[in-house]
Amino acid sequence: MTDFAHVGTLVGKPVPDFTAQAVMPDNSINAQFNLKSYLHGSYGWVFFYPLDFTFVCPSEIIAHDHRLQQFTAANTKVIGISVDSQFSHLAWKNTPQNEGGLGNVQFPLVADLKKTIARSFGVLIEDAGVALRGSFLIDKAGMVRHATINDLPLGRNVDEALRMIDALQFHEEHGEVCPAGWTKGKKGMEASPKGVASFLKENAEAL
Repeated sequence: MTDFAHVGTLVGKPVPDFTAQAVMPDNSINAQFNLKSYLHGSYGWVFFYPLDFTFVCPSEIIAHDHRLQQFTAANTKVIGISVDSQFSHLAWKNTPQNEGGLGNVQFPLVADLKKTIARSFGVLIEDAGVALRGSFLIDKAGMVRHATINDLPLGRNVDEALRMIDALQFHEEHGEVCPAGWTKGKKGMEASPKGVASFLKENAEAL
């Protein structure tokens, strides 16, 4: 039986810290990559994927890389993690995209051979030995503020990751909450009975 006992428990809690081997953007191997040190002063977007050299995974990793400038503009560092070794990560980066590889993606890929990181984030499928497609938004205080977990066949929408970062930063700046479908540039909502009534009066039909 698959163990999902810890899934969904991290939001509102400190992100689990770790130190591990990681392939860096310049293809060097950092044997002491530490999550909290790397994120110091930044937001973080940490995502898990099942395995190198598989099928849905390269599309997700490349989609993150294509939007890296937008993550950077939002002061957010991206980190990918799987249960593969750092050598497998590097070999996949060195494989051209038209041959099923990643190409030279420009964010760290962390090796979790012992599966301790995936387990601490609650995304490890114990009987399969791989991670679900978990994504975690971490604020500058090191708290997990958003998490999604997809089953293995279901690829993520990376634009939704950017929307959630925008929403968190809007809330932090303005103190308002973000209603359904909120995107950057739209109005927020005052978190009060008066605020929700005012918002719904203007926007309920469009929801």
